[in-house]
Amino acid sequence: MVALSTLELVYVFFSIALAVSGLAMVSLAANAYLQTDRREMLSLAVGFCIIVAAAIATTISAFEQGFDNALVLLTVNYALTTVGYLFVISSVLGE
Repeated sequence: MVALSTLELVYVFFSIALAVSGLAMVSLAANAYLQTDRREMLSLAVGFCIIVAAAIATTISAFEQGFDNALVLLTVNYALTTVGYLFVISSVLGE
């Protein structure tokens, strides 16, 4: 097993925290959708799913690539996160 630096451990910790809190939002929104059949809640759940998936994929890819190609990783992360936030915005604005 490879020893992680303090900064890498902090990165992993916050990645896990983001994933857990994001998945909690997905769970709450999905539950609200099942109870109310409001499409806005489905859109909210999908948005947070994409945001969490981007965060998890970026963390895994960063470690697999040894933190090389950071510009590509961040660009893909930002693109996916933006799509996720567009779903979140549509859930707030939609009726």
